[in-house]
Amino acid sequence: MASAQNRETASPTVRLVAHVAKMARIRKKLTQEQLGKMIGYSAAAISAMESCAQPPSDDMLMKLEEVLGDGMGIFEQARLYMRMEAYPPQFKGYAPLEQASLGLQLYAPQVVHGLFQTERYARALIGGGYPPLPEARVNQLVEARMARKTLFDRDPVPLIEVILEETVLTRTIGSEDIMREQRRYLVDCAQRRNVTLHVLPLEAGKFGEYAGDQGSLNVLETPEHERLVYLEPQDESLLITDPPKVSMYGHLYAKIRSQTLGPRESPDLIMRLAGVEV
Repeated sequence: MASAQNRETASPTVRLVAHVAKMARIRKKLTQEQLGKMIGYSAAAISAMESCAQPPSDDMLMKLEEVLGDGMGIFEQARLYMRMEAYPPQFKGYAPLEQASLGLQLYAPQVVHGLFQTERYARALIGGGYPPLPEARVNQLVEARMARKTLFDRDPVPLIEVILEETVLTRTIGSEDIMREQRRYLVDCAQRRNVTLHVLPLEAGKFGEYAGDQGSLNVLETPEHERLVYLEPQDESLLITDPPKVSMYGHLYAKIRSQTLGPRESPDLIMRLAGVEV
């Protein structure tokens, strides 16, 4: 909700977008109401954006680009910076690396990895976290998380492999309906040619070996073909670039993967958990 407090705390990017949008609107001789009708927003929403009382959403920036951008890409570029500002502090250094990566190997032992969350799942997860967040901040974080999905269709397309613990698929976040939608979405993601999905079953430690006991793990390949590791324990962040350590975590990821169900069996299990016959 728009507020005077937002005006006082608005970031430099928000202030710049507000100024450029207002100047472009005036140059095109549009009222706030006219611009709002052209992009599907109320005059009050345009006023709130121009006064920095309410930061523009990702959707609003896309539509401002269509109507006011004049092919310069100003508002399109602003989407990237707005997204970066919305991320939690510990994630900001990793986010641009993720978006530029050639390949990602992801292990998620507690919840569905952020890149693969539905909007409702993300909202239930973020909104139900601790410490509690204001609704406006929840909305901002959910929008930023959904915007990360542009990575899936980027050119060049990255190769993404994700390992989910079976407990991630059975732990209810939000509601059973949200979980059914989330499971079906995961299966849809697995149909992408650049995505490989594995499930680490409950019985992975049955024979005395369980490699996934040290928490989540992201292994990333940069455009320069370097490998990095990103860890996020208890909302802290650790980006590892030291080659011997990166190699060790790469081997750990490979060991976890060796204990998973295959890329064909894993979606079948998810579909059964979603109540769909396979």
